[in-house]
Amino acid sequence: MSHEIAQQALAIAVAEDQSEIDCWIARPTAPGRYPAVIVGMELFGVNEHIRDVTARVARLGYVAIAPNFYHRTLPNDSLPFGDEGRDRGFKQLHAMTRPNVLADVRAVLGYLHTQPDVSEKTGFIGFSMGGYIAFLAATQFDIAACACVYGGWLHNPDIALNQPDLAVTLAPGIARHNGKIIYFVGELDHAIPPEHRTELARQLAAANVRHEVVVYPGKPHGYFCELRDTFDEEARDNTWLRVQQLFAEELA
Repeated sequence: MSHEIAQQALAIAVAEDQSEIDCWIARPTAPGRYPAVIVGMELFGVNEHIRDVTARVARLGYVAIAPNFYHRTLPNDSLPFGDEGRDRGFKQLHAMTRPNVLADVRAVLGYLHTQPDVSEKTGFIGFSMGGYIAFLAATQFDIAACACVYGGWLHNPDIALNQPDLAVTLAPGIARHNGKIIYFVGELDHAIPPEHRTELARQLAAANVRHEVVVYPGKPHGYFCELRDTFDEEARDNTWLRVQQLFAEELA
């Protein structure tokens, strides 16, 4: 069943620093209460691709929201695909801190839980940098279902987001919230080498997290995005099918 949806931009206050996080939200128009899903943006921000994913999630019967985690340095904007956008994105990434990102997620969750059309359970789907944020959020908040699509930097101490503890070591937090996570990655992902995948699986298993690690043979980083030259339809479609199953099972 595909739901009719309404979409709009909105701003949510972040109490910790009195900032405002601009977001894109899509929700079913039919009366009712729906689980919420946060959509974590790639390095390029809340662009056409992320807004499209947000709409696709909403059509499945969820209130879907994509926060601009760059709002303190790049409000109401996104970055172009390509080298220029990537370079600017890394500058934005290095300006982000873990306390600020967690404050943003807390504010978005607080907003969702005040909405009359939102039910109790929340999911998170994130891509690349947004996959990192999805994973981190699942360790700290009540995220019932987490789809981490080629989430990078989980093992990298060189960004402020990954301090003071590497995100991969925080896996027990997912188990404490009884969340389930599926981590999707291409075999040829330049940002996520095999040893990182192995260590992630080890940490999740050791923490008794309900999880799957799905590796697509021969596929690169960024395979989900049809607007990039790394797009792979087969891997994208399989990921999307598994995400739908995850959300249907865990958010119902």
